[in-house]
Amino acid sequence: MKIGPKYKIARRLGAGVFDKTSTPKFAASMAKRGKSASKPKPKSDYGIQMLEKQKARFTYGMTERQFSTYVKTALAQKNAKPDERLYEKLETRLDNVIYRLGLANSRRFARQLVSHGHITVNGVKVTIPSYHVSLNDKLAIRTGSQNKKVFETAGDKLKQATIPNWLKVDVEKKEAGVQGMPKYTPGETIFDISAILEFYKR
Repeated sequence: MKIGPKYKIARRLGAGVFDKTSTPKFAASMAKRGKSASKPKPKSDYGIQMLEKQKARFTYGMTERQFSTYVKTALAQKNAKPDERLYEKLETRLDNVIYRLGLANSRRFARQLVSHGHITVNGVKVTIPSYHVSLNDKLAIRTGSQNKKVFETAGDKLKQATIPNWLKVDVEKKEAGVQGMPKYTPGETIFDISAILEFYKR
């Protein structure tokens, strides 16, 4: 997915949408701009919902078509809370899981690791970044890729990463397992899922 000028997008949506802009230096530049900028016009409900949708879409690096499919699937599913279902779909993407494990410093790089065939799920090479992991899945670096330079410090990365409680890591084996499903808690993400759902209900 071609994203465009990241700094410009981050100034509009917030620093947290990209790892590249989640730095003290960028935050300081944002604060400086805020002081010198004129007072922004209040946004309509539609404008706010659009903004939240864009935050989520750019955070996970998805096209509009991909993202809207996830939302519509979450809204259509019976006996499930759409906000929880959407969050689960976003978080269990294989590229996002590799990012959460600390093996990649960005979701974009995680996507490259997956698409280049470096990651296995239950012993099978998976090259689809949007592949969804399931409960009890086992993830590992493909045997033929373990000696590559990009994975030289994989053990340290796994050890230092802040791992979500639905993932379990074996640092010695450089493997991870899915021991639960991600739970959505309002306020813990940089985007508002309820606003996103309202946008697509229109």
